[in-house]
Amino acid sequence: MKFYIFRNSTVENIFGNAEFAYSGYNDITSCDYKSDVFIWFYMLPVGSNPDLLKKEIQSYFQAIQLVSKNIPKNCLFLIFTLDNFSYTKFQYTDFTLETELNNFNQNIIHFAKEHENVRLFDISEFARKYPNDQLVDWKYYYISKMILNPQLAKPFKYWFHNKLEKIQYVRKKCVILDLDNTLWGGILGEEGIEGIKIGGDYPGNAFLMFQESLIQLTKIGVILAICSKNNEQDVLEALEKNPYIKLKLDYFSSYRMNWNNKADNIKQIATELNIGLDSIVFVDDNPAERELVKAFLPEVAVPDFPEQPYQLPHFFDLLLQRYFAVYETTDEDRLKTLQYKANKQRNAELGNFTDFTDYLKKLEIKIEISNANKFNINRIAQLTQKTNQFNLTTKRYSESNILNFLDHNDLIYCMNASDKFGDNGLTGLIIIKKHTSLEIEIDSFLMSCRILGKDIETAFLNEILRLLKSSGIQKVTAKYIQTPKNRQVENFYDKAGFKFIKEQYGIRSYALDLQNTNPTTISHIKIEKS
Repeated sequence: MKFYIFRNSTVENIFGNAEFAYSGYNDITSCDYKSDVFIWFYMLPVGSNPDLLKKEIQSYFQAIQLVSKNIPKNCLFLIFTLDNFSYTKFQYTDFTLETELNNFNQNIIHFAKEHENVRLFDISEFARKYPNDQLVDWKYYYISKMILNPQLAKPFKYWFHNKLEKIQYVRKKCVILDLDNTLWGGILGEEGIEGIKIGGDYPGNAFLMFQESLIQLTKIGVILAICSKNNEQDVLEALEKNPYIKLKLDYFSSYRMNWNNKADNIKQIATELNIGLDSIVFVDDNPAERELVKAFLPEVAVPDFPEQPYQLPHFFDLLLQRYFAVYETTDEDRLKTLQYKANKQRNAELGNFTDFTDYLKKLEIKIEISNANKFNINRIAQLTQKTNQFNLTTKRYSESNILNFLDHNDLIYCMNASDKFGDNGLTGLIIIKKHTSLEIEIDSFLMSCRILGKDIETAFLNEILRLLKSSGIQKVTAKYIQTPKNRQVENFYDKAGFKFIKEQYGIRSYALDLQNTNPTTISHIKIEKS
């Protein structure tokens, strides 16, 4: 990936040179518009005249507007906010500079809302970790025009790439929590429902805030689960009866409260939720339990838990930024807990049937097929970034990439799946490249793992093939690109009636003569188009 940075100071030391190209200082006239990502990284210039600085800041937003017109809309444009690292006030009552900085930042916030390829990076989030005398090293400024202290290059790179991952929806899916001395103070089995420390004075107030923060995680699509050495009935009673416990049972998609090995319990939770171990973060106050999970489940992330409850706010911030932060949430993110709990109900319902076909009929499955639009592009990009198991090519795309497909008149079909237990949301996607008026290629075909095993994938593909055939398409080509996580779909196209052409470097090529193919319907699945 190639980056091009518009800058007004020396920043090569904090970004690097391998993938980055740079403008001249304050130069917006020359640019490599063949880059993949464009970055606006201007810092408040060094100076002591607030009126001159005010004019300078105003010119930045005008320059951003001009630059944006030349950046392809299928390329990301990352804009950094402005913050004051170096200006010293001469009058305490003079807020000229603060007002202008705020105006600039508000302008780019509105600008980002109006341009789908623009994303904002809040530099103050990084800066507030350091005192002002560490942010600027004047020696390097005078020698090399470096405003940001080069000694902060390493933590800045880490912060920047972490933010870049959040834009690309790279994050964990689930946090599995211990209970005693993790969600509350004390041991439930010894101190009872009324004796555990939650709410009120310290340390209960620290645990209460931690619980409230975890609730906010569920609102951005993070799944919560419990893995605790406790008597299940005692825990269920505490969650129901203790009025200070905010994290009630409804917030958890799965739980194991028993005396079994925690590594085994975590594996069971992962299987029940149908998620990979590498998408899990395990939080436990007990160092021995953490070491056990690290040893037996190295894919699971196991952060160190704070020694004192007053450190919990800092711990949660690290948890959020390292594993779960996202640039923005989708409707599916906000409904994630309900969707996984509904899946648990589906699995429980399966136990009431001896015939799997009868079970599928009783689910009342419905899929709704629609085209990509401005309202679902962020979810489409998110699916390409997060889906691993049922993903035939595992190509990762940004929102800008999706817009590029649409600009080239390629086809993108989305699928929403629902049944009597609830709506799973947008969980299926097919991206189709048009080669000629008679031939197309399936670039990407993927589905969320939580809806698999009910013939939905076959119904979706067959309906798309019917649509393509009715529009005059005669030939469909497709590929399966093997990854460590998608082996379950290696024979999908074979089973779907495609002809195997060749295999080279782990890539299997297929073709389908659509003229002589009549895609079947799945009787227990109702299909709607919007």
